[in-house]
Amino acid sequence: QVQLVESGGGSVQAGGSLRLSCAASGRAFSSYAMGWFRQAPGKEREFVAAIRRFSGITYYADSVKGRFTISRDYAKNTVYLQMNSLKPEDTAVYYCTARENVCAASGCADLQGYDSWGQGTQVTVSS
Repeated sequence: QVQLVESGGGSVQAGGSLRLSCAASGRAFSSYAMGWFRQAPGKEREFVAAIRRFSGITYYADSVKGRFTISRDYAKNTVYLQMNSLKPEDTAVYYCTARENVCAASGCADLQGYDSWGQGTQVTVSS
């Protein structure tokens, strides 16, 4: 498995931006598809975005499409989540995750398909 450490969370006003980072260590970073999920208090963990290995094809939840961008830097073994136009409903703990299995489209949004998880980073958006 790969070890994941998130950073970059914090508090921001609605309309603001944050960039989350996830540093990966352990097995070859390039062989993993990477994703971001989030969990708000009292709610289930939900898919936010994913980026496939090699092709770099990206997928997004409808709720963040056009506002969030997932990217990865192979030289730094890091995946990012750029979050713009933040809304109070984006408030949650954000988790970085990795999977060795190939995924496509809705399959990349399947929480059960991911093998490794970070500890999470809190994002709070105030109105």
